[in-house]
Parts: sequence; C-alpha cells; structure tokens
Amino acid sequence: MEYKDYYKILGVDKGASNAEIKKAYRKLAKKYHPDLNPNDNEAQEKFKDINEAYEVLGDEKKRKKYDTFGSGASFTNGQNFDPSNFGFENFGNGYSYTYTTGG
Repeated sequence: MEYKDYYKILGVDKGASNAEIKKAYRKLAKKYHPDLNPNDNEAQEKFKDINEAYEVLGDEKKRKKYDTFGSGASFTNGQNFDPSNFGFENFGNGYSYTYTTGG
C-alpha cells in the first residue's frame, strides 16, 4: 500500500486545528469537484484523495490513529482483517494436529 500524506494532500501542517483542516478541505473539494471538472480524470482522482484525507483528519480518533500508524492503519475497526497479511499461511505446511487432554 502506498503511503499517503493526508496533511500534504490537504495542504495543512500536522498541528493544524480541526477548523483549519475543514477550511482546507472545503477549498480543495470545491476546486477539484467532479461537477466542475467533468472531463478531468486527474482532478477526479485528486478529489477522491482529498475526501479520503478529510475522512481521516476530520475525525479525532482516526486522526490520532493516522498520526500513530500512518495511512496503512485500518480505519474500519478490524472489519477488513485478513490473517494472511501477517504471513501465517505458511505455518503448518498442510498438516493439521488434533490436541486432546487426558481423561
């Protein structure tokens, strides 16, 4: 996954207030809105990035998580969890084990 610098996308400093982030978002969203740039694919991609950045930086919990873990952090509360992302698929080599307790 490519790292996205949401602060850079919105053109704000890391210490920006929520009001500054919202103001920057509104300005950029208006400038790159698809309705105002109907045939400009680059503007449409920029608009998506702007919305993604604001979705994270505009929410205190998500912003804190982003500041700690970067854009690779999961903002879906584990809903997209995939254990194969951690390399566990190679453990066991196709063998299964059954464990029982005595009794």
